[in-house]
Amino acid sequence: MDNKLRRKLDHITDVLWAGGVTNPVTYIEQISYLIFLKLLDEEENQRELRARLGSNGGNAKPLYPAQSERYRWSKWRFKSGNELRDFIRDEVFPYMASLAKDEPEVADYFRDAVLEIVDPNVLKEVVDEIDGFEFTKLGPDVKGDIFEYLLVHLGSSSLNGQFRTPRQIRAFMVEMADPDIGDTLFDPACGTAGFLIDAVDFLLAKYSDHVSEYPIYGEDWLDKKGKTLAELKAEMPRLQTYRKGAGEKIPDWNVLEASVYGTDVSRQMVRIAMMNLVLHGIRHAKLKRANALSDMGGLNDDDLRRRYKVILANPPFAGQLPKDSIRSDLPTNSKKSELLFLSLMMQHLAPGGRCAVVVPEGLLFGSTGAHVELRKRLVEDFDLLAVVSLPAGVFKPYAGVKTAVVVFRKPLSENAKRLDKVWFYEIRNDGFDPDKIAGGGRVETPDKSDIPALLDTWKAYKTSGYASVPGVEAGSLLEAGSTEPTSWWTTTERLADAGYNLGAGQWKPRIAEAASDEDPVELVAEVLVDYQRVVAGLEKLKAELAE
Repeated sequence: MDNKLRRKLDHITDVLWAGGVTNPVTYIEQISYLIFLKLLDEEENQRELRARLGSNGGNAKPLYPAQSERYRWSKWRFKSGNELRDFIRDEVFPYMASLAKDEPEVADYFRDAVLEIVDPNVLKEVVDEIDGFEFTKLGPDVKGDIFEYLLVHLGSSSLNGQFRTPRQIRAFMVEMADPDIGDTLFDPACGTAGFLIDAVDFLLAKYSDHVSEYPIYGEDWLDKKGKTLAELKAEMPRLQTYRKGAGEKIPDWNVLEASVYGTDVSRQMVRIAMMNLVLHGIRHAKLKRANALSDMGGLNDDDLRRRYKVILANPPFAGQLPKDSIRSDLPTNSKKSELLFLSLMMQHLAPGGRCAVVVPEGLLFGSTGAHVELRKRLVEDFDLLAVVSLPAGVFKPYAGVKTAVVVFRKPLSENAKRLDKVWFYEIRNDGFDPDKIAGGGRVETPDKSDIPALLDTWKAYKTSGYASVPGVEAGSLLEAGSTEPTSWWTTTERLADAGYNLGAGQWKPRIAEAASDEDPVELVAEVLVDYQRVVAGLEKLKAELAE
């Protein structure tokens, strides 16, 4: 995405902010409505062109029949003032929401939609800016970058508990889950669809002849450095990167689109997630506004029965559900959301499926019956592949809770042999300073990130079929002067004896203290001299008090 596009997007957000639309979630939602209307108009242009040329697809039903032409972006974008605002609010939005039969995805997107840009002059300026975009001429990567650039504004807010999982964390979780074409992808608390987008990008890169590599901090960061990525990687060997490709080798795009599933309790988030996926080329993702934990959350029987090959999530940690609202099929008696979400993912994982999920560390060592029972099922009924401890500041500035990433897979059958060892890895630096905050975010430390080393170690472990566990055995006493270990392992038998405690720190090997080089006789002599001085002082004080 070039600087011209960035300036246009900055101008749009600045105008909305000055016009009173200051909530980032709200103004991104409002922009997404207008982008969708522009996209639909461009799609209608393409349908008309194909019809005139008699090409394949020329018989597709128009989005705007003759009597509805006035609702097209190109027909009303010249309006201004109250006429423009009232027409979009009172006619365009209701029309879009009425298309349940012909365009159910469009109707669902605009159901209950409210135009919150009340200043007609602000609305006109935003419409004019968006009209300057020709989305059909932009590739999915550029369109995706446009929306990702807007979503950066959510990084400075934690509204109603909503915030985006940092990209560096999402990226390594996706790589560890390793999705492939044909795998169903699911995030039960999808938010802006960050995990789903990253999984799709991972697949596109996997099925591309030409792959580009970018620093995890984004293309803007690279531009500001004024150096090539190769030069920066030479200077910073621990720089984390991600890969992007066009996906030209994907055998069937429809299969990819049909594999993307997500739920979220917020309609705003679902709309934003849908637009994010649309602009990344995924028009028909199966997103649903629903509470995945509740019997009354909006899930149907198909949703409850469906199993997924790859689950990626950072579900909300705080909160409890009323017992009567919790899904009866979840294998836990707890009311805590973090336990409920983990049990939900265990329930919905297909045989051979993989899950990577962020959990609060308290879940890994909590002593309640529900905590222990859930961890027991995780260790005994699944293959627990990795517990990755994250730095305490990874979600600053909006949360300081210590977290970990748990990676596990479901065996292909109940009788399949389970792994008998669990691997732990400690990330002390994720590419950002754990304590320093500047400009609403954490300060970058690209030369200190532990994530590339994690992924290298993980690849070797995976290549061995999870037979050769990296690191040293848990509880080992390492020689004095040894380097502090980053990974270690323990047996499932020892875990069972310890109440299935999965806290990485519980099992971390210790380093012996170096033996002193001083002569013990001399040390004893020094202690005696000090002792004699104390005794002499006390004798003197006693004599003075007796006078």
